[in-house]
Amino acid sequence: MHKARMLTPGPTPLPEEVRLTAARELIHHRKEEFKHIFARVRAGLKYLFGTKEEVLILTSSGTGAMVAAVENIFSPGEKVLVVEGGKFGQRFREIALNWGLEVVSLPVKWGRAVEISQIEEKFKEHPEIKGILVQASETSTGVMHPVQEIASFCQKKGILCVVDGISAVGISPCPMDEWGIDCLLTGSQKGLMLPPGLAFVALSGRAWEKVKSNCKRPFYFDLIKEKKKVVQNQTAYTPAISLILSLEASLKYFTEKGLKEIYLKQRALTEMVRAGVELIGLELLVKEHYTWGLTSVLLPKAVSASKVLKYMKDNFGYTLAGGQDQLKDRIIRIGHMGYVDYVDLLGVLFALKESYVACGGFSGARNYLEESLKVYFKTLSAGGC
Repeated sequence: MHKARMLTPGPTPLPEEVRLTAARELIHHRKEEFKHIFARVRAGLKYLFGTKEEVLILTSSGTGAMVAAVENIFSPGEKVLVVEGGKFGQRFREIALNWGLEVVSLPVKWGRAVEISQIEEKFKEHPEIKGILVQASETSTGVMHPVQEIASFCQKKGILCVVDGISAVGISPCPMDEWGIDCLLTGSQKGLMLPPGLAFVALSGRAWEKVKSNCKRPFYFDLIKEKKKVVQNQTAYTPAISLILSLEASLKYFTEKGLKEIYLKQRALTEMVRAGVELIGLELLVKEHYTWGLTSVLLPKAVSASKVLKYMKDNFGYTLAGGQDQLKDRIIRIGHMGYVDYVDLLGVLFALKESYVACGGFSGARNYLEESLKVYFKTLSAGGC
């Protein structure tokens, strides 16, 4: 029997304190005890997001925050630019279209980051664009888009920058105020090391002015309604109480460890996995501009990714993710976000190699574990993010 280990791009492994906190007896969300906890959570979220603005908490998946951002900031009929470099870029487009927005799509090859020149060209063609929707980290591929540059472009043009940070916040630097991001959102089940069920969204002053001027807003995801409540240490509707209790424990981890140390560890884990994959003899889908939360491994066409994933699960106890849409059965996505360390990833590299060979692949590397571990400690010792 093997111990089950889940290294997917979400949900992610949880610290023991987070799990135990979720098992506590419920408290009432309109009483003083909850309000005191919520006040501490508000401060922790501002630190995590790098903002002086309020970070609103929604009871939903991360997609709920994407919907809330689009439907509060933009009015039906307005034009937005959507960067489509994967499954979640497509989701932003679908949400925008469903709200009645006019969408200018910027397709990007899966596995590559968007270039500022591409955005500039689209804006020249469509100067009436009101905002750009983009993923900080495209979870379906493992690409990190140049959000800081995009936000700077938006500031210069007087348009809004809406960033899906679902697989970036708490994993890699994405300081909202410093970079000039107008809307940053995330979900609980990735970098925040929580179960699914909470979403978070923060807006800049510019974005709030735009929200106030809109002719239409959603009912449940009305961010003005939520903002009025959050300053009272409340939510507009019944929240996921147990998750918010766990959120306090998670945020304590971030504030005590410090974002710099956490980001450095995430970078080191990423470099370690990427080195190990190449030493095994496999190809990395994303050659540059890669996220720090997951690594996408491109398998040869002769080897089925789904078979390798099944072999890893059955024989080593590891649950990993495959590809979506055009990358279905072509890639394996190794998650290294959340409560994960280098020992977990040494094991997954071993399981990957053995499973790949068992399913018809070829690998001649012998010292891949030792060499990848060296990369981890070398990255840590170099410091900086």
